[in-house]
Amino acid sequence: MTDMQTTIPFRTLLLAIVYFFSGATVVFAQEGIQPEDYYKTIFLSQPEISPNGNLVAFTRTVIKEEDNSRHREVWMQKLKNGQPDGEPFRFTDATVQSSNPRWSPDGKLLSIQSRRGDNAESVRFIRVTAPGGEAFTLEGVDRTPVWSRDGQKIAFLREPEREEDLPERAGWIAPDAITNTLDSTRFDGRVITQMQYKSDGTSDWLPHPSIRDKRQLNLVPSEGGDPRKITDLPFHAGEVEWSAGGSRIYFSGDPEEDDEYNTDLTRNIYLVDTESGDWHKVIDADGSQQSPKISPNGRYLAYLNTVERGAQTNIKVLPLNGRGEMDGDPVNLTADWDLSPGNIQWTLNNRTIRFTAQIRGDAHLFEVDREGGAVRQVTEGERRLSSFSKTKDGGYMTYTATDAVTPDELYISRPDGSREVQLTSFNEEWMAERTLNPAEQVLWTVEDGTEIEGWVVKPVDYEPGTSYPMVMKIHGGPHTAYGNTWFQAFHVLSASGMFVFYPNPRGSSAYGHDFMYATRGQWGFLDEEDFMTGIDAVLEKYPDIDSERIGVSGGSYGGFMTNWLTARFPGRFAAAATSRSISNWESFYGTSDVPQLLEFEFFGYPWEKQDEYRAMSPLSYVENVKAPTLIIHSEEDYRTPMPEGEQWYMYLKKREVPVEFVRYPRSSHGLSRTGEPWLLVDRLERIRSWFDYWLDQ
Repeated sequence: MTDMQTTIPFRTLLLAIVYFFSGATVVFAQEGIQPEDYYKTIFLSQPEISPNGNLVAFTRTVIKEEDNSRHREVWMQKLKNGQPDGEPFRFTDATVQSSNPRWSPDGKLLSIQSRRGDNAESVRFIRVTAPGGEAFTLEGVDRTPVWSRDGQKIAFLREPEREEDLPERAGWIAPDAITNTLDSTRFDGRVITQMQYKSDGTSDWLPHPSIRDKRQLNLVPSEGGDPRKITDLPFHAGEVEWSAGGSRIYFSGDPEEDDEYNTDLTRNIYLVDTESGDWHKVIDADGSQQSPKISPNGRYLAYLNTVERGAQTNIKVLPLNGRGEMDGDPVNLTADWDLSPGNIQWTLNNRTIRFTAQIRGDAHLFEVDREGGAVRQVTEGERRLSSFSKTKDGGYMTYTATDAVTPDELYISRPDGSREVQLTSFNEEWMAERTLNPAEQVLWTVEDGTEIEGWVVKPVDYEPGTSYPMVMKIHGGPHTAYGNTWFQAFHVLSASGMFVFYPNPRGSSAYGHDFMYATRGQWGFLDEEDFMTGIDAVLEKYPDIDSERIGVSGGSYGGFMTNWLTARFPGRFAAAATSRSISNWESFYGTSDVPQLLEFEFFGYPWEKQDEYRAMSPLSYVENVKAPTLIIHSEEDYRTPMPEGEQWYMYLKKREVPVEFVRYPRSSHGLSRTGEPWLLVDRLERIRSWFDYWLDQ
């Protein structure tokens, strides 16, 4: 049965047999999205329109199936009056990895990150005088360049150069360790005294922080030269922003970054004189101040402010004096706006600030006046837009856009979103050979009156009156959100003859601050209502769903909720697939790289809130689980470490619940997004085949 379903869905095969014996002509419908279609998908990112609007550079990533890798190149699209002028073309060498294009202010140079062979990534430059060109290095510039507004100077961040290379195992033994060894040549382990000794996505343990040099600001002339280090900070510098006149640089940093016991938000914005190197804090305020953006006339500083963890993030504007320093009180522009702003930019008139935000299932561009007032939405549509870039005169902007049936493609429009033109269609050809169903919105209300939103994708071969299974997908976070964006996994399940339901329960972002933190201290207990009433709402709207054949699946927080729901509602789910999940919050706290997440969300430490940690752990209810469960976990997942999957597996196995445990090597928490292509596709197929087996019987 399983082998048959891998090639041809049972209902399609049965229909073909009936047609054959009836003498009718057999016409097979196009198949839906398959796991291996990931290898065909082309990913676009990092669009940068040239200052004069004649070109847009972007990173194009393809999957090289034969060697299990991703290959990145910088491509170009010529433009003429906001319209495409010819087809997009490869701009960088096809034999090397290239990404992260950045234009010089005059548009004559393009910087890229480039990896050649097995060498580390380096910054290279290309003179934009013809399609393509020979990449070269600028003396002294070996990190991402940030040009001054007049193009005469380049700033960049890097760690100070050392006179001697670090020893091979530097930082493996903490300098404050008390224990000794008899023979250091016989010991190749670690002696750890810091809390942050691992980080997800880093395959090895982190060395002691004492050997980590702090990133400092460096300057070189635009034509290159010996870099001049202009800061000597006791913390990392970041988020570089030139002053309008070019004599000062704003940056952000956290002076308490090495205090492992600090729970306050202490990042702030600083100003450094490029000649003297004198630096000081710009804003004296509590909480986090970051993302500095200077108005074109240099008289105002816009930035993001968050007073404390879990508080609303707001855009504030600070008037500046002639020395670029605070000259009055900051104005909160979004105090009455309930979403989360990001990626702020000024318009040329110095009166308007633009920024991005998620709004329900979408992501768009917004704007607000410098003095405050109502926030206005600039772009529209059931889709998610990102990576906005504008011309020097603000006449055009480019961005990427995705929706529920389309991966990201590149667009250009006028600054108000009008006269939009799609510039690329890289995925159009292969997707034309596939059948996809759109996502249909579902709304329902829970007991306290809160409206919850979700979406349903019908099976590719849907025929009214036929009975179908359904899989509910649960997102991670919990403070993230599903929406109008491309999820291949949903269409893979749809192609296999299943309804797919994906909701945004309380705890999700993009619905306001109170909605996002409604689950604090109640993980599982509060949002289980949203999932279960959501299933009821979907069953009512789609009567062809078989209520006895419902599956549940999710990753990270979604994996936790998958475990939770199968334990709390044992008769509801016919199968489950749980990825990078959590089964025991007490063990998670001691093994994850983000224990501070629980300190905030659960209102205290495990020894202070022992009953709460245990009550919110799926293992506390594991004796109820009946659903056959596929457990997927990554060997190098330090966010939700392997013991979380191991515990769930052993408990279910001992209870004789049908269970299968898939462990992926060389993989971190991000396997489903950035993992090795072969393993990523394998994961899609295992989830599909698991639900095929248990829901299609």
